[in-house]
Amino acid sequence: MTTETSPEPVGRPQGAPRRGMARWVRGLEPFLTVFLASTATLVLEIVAARILAPVIGVSLYTWTSIIGIILAGISLGNFLGGVIADRKASHTLLGVVLSLASLTSLAVLPLAATVPGWVVDLPILLRIVLITTLLFFVPSTILGMVSPIVIKLQLRDIGSTGKVVGRLYAVSTAGAIFGVFLTGFVLVQWIGSRPTVLLVAAILLVMAIVFGRLWRVRVAAMLAVAAPVILALYALDSQHLQSPCVRESNYFCIKISDSDDEDVKALILDQLVHSYVSLSDPSKLSRYGYEVIFSEVTEHVAVESPDMRTLFVGGGGYVLPRYIEAVYPSSSIEVIEIDPAVTEIVHGRLGLPEDSRIVTYNEDARTRAQRLPNGSYDIVFGDAFNDVSVPYHLTTHEFNNQIRDLLKPDGIYVVNVVDKLRSGKFLIAFAHTMERTFPHVTLINSEGSWSGDHRTTTVVLGSMSTITQDDLRAAAQRRGNIFATSHMITPEAYVDLFEGRHATFLTDDHAPVDQMLAPLYLESR
Repeated sequence: MTTETSPEPVGRPQGAPRRGMARWVRGLEPFLTVFLASTATLVLEIVAARILAPVIGVSLYTWTSIIGIILAGISLGNFLGGVIADRKASHTLLGVVLSLASLTSLAVLPLAATVPGWVVDLPILLRIVLITTLLFFVPSTILGMVSPIVIKLQLRDIGSTGKVVGRLYAVSTAGAIFGVFLTGFVLVQWIGSRPTVLLVAAILLVMAIVFGRLWRVRVAAMLAVAAPVILALYALDSQHLQSPCVRESNYFCIKISDSDDEDVKALILDQLVHSYVSLSDPSKLSRYGYEVIFSEVTEHVAVESPDMRTLFVGGGGYVLPRYIEAVYPSSSIEVIEIDPAVTEIVHGRLGLPEDSRIVTYNEDARTRAQRLPNGSYDIVFGDAFNDVSVPYHLTTHEFNNQIRDLLKPDGIYVVNVVDKLRSGKFLIAFAHTMERTFPHVTLINSEGSWSGDHRTTTVVLGSMSTITQDDLRAAAQRRGNIFATSHMITPEAYVDLFEGRHATFLTDDHAPVDQMLAPLYLESR
């Protein structure tokens, strides 16, 4: 007699897929941890420049300090994380480290708003390094501890060390790359720099709870969650999340302030007052002498070409473009302004009407110049330089040649340059470089003196034909001014200015503009 038995079930036991999925998720956890930690580090690095801009500006020194301090923090964090991991690596330790990273990242917001007065009074280089250290060294150090702890938790076989370390550091680097692009292309413009810091802190806190298994340790979990939450509530209540900017763009912290004239507003880009704009009277020029010089050069051109075609490299507050539009109704005006947010602010807050004849190109001047019609412009204005930030690629021989090609045979290129007259290196380098493109180069200022050595704004004029002081005087008189604001340097003073000094030839391959302006930057701040 035989007994029939039920056949064995075919396939996986019930619940196996779920256990397999859980194992797969746990396998991804270390990679996700180091990816997000590195993303957070680079998000903070990019956001640092925007947070520091209203305090110390954005310059070569600012970026050097940010990169150096955060790299120093990561380096120290890697060392400390390795030491601690060898002694007691655990998920609880990882959770505590991530919660501390959340806390110190969030602390950047109130700290940035309460920089001690004695720090502000320090020399500029020491000030930049110290403020950057106070805000970002500790969070970058703590975030640097994450990877060594995760690596230690994953090492179970000494024979697989290279594979484990290589994979985790590759994923960590990928997270850093992702953080750079996410912040620069999306977050700053989308939600602003301060909410971005809050987002980073929140993600790190969730990572601490989930990846650090803090729900298993009641006291640690309570402390890890309570501290960042309390600090976040403080930041929200004290309005530290509010940006000092009217608008944060990928280029500037844009602010607008009142002046002593109710009708005039100041456009501030980062720390620099870029323009004083009259809201009701576009023919009213601001208090900057170089703008009046530009207007007198424009009048000189308008005598022969009332329907002149003009191009501005740099828009800012659109003071001169609006002036030309109002004073010369037959003219055409084009502006290359790299930051679309600046253009939007000028339209919305600074009196530029939507139906203006001014045509704006929101892109880099080098790329737009390649697509503009050659031989079409009567005058090109360079208004993109200051003593804090100079786009070096707009100072070079190659760019000057691009501008010359855009001009008509008798066209003029005028550029405002901020530097010291006698000891400065950038002004003579720029004029020397212009001489390689234009047969006639001269300097103009509003002071009438060429012997001092203080910080000043000088207009460099390049043309294919000679322009004299009498030409500018006649232009001023046609505008109702007895005396010209423009004071052209004499040939003798021009030779004396260059005598015994080395003038660098600026090219796309060699344009050390930041180094040339460094003494001026350090002295004026």
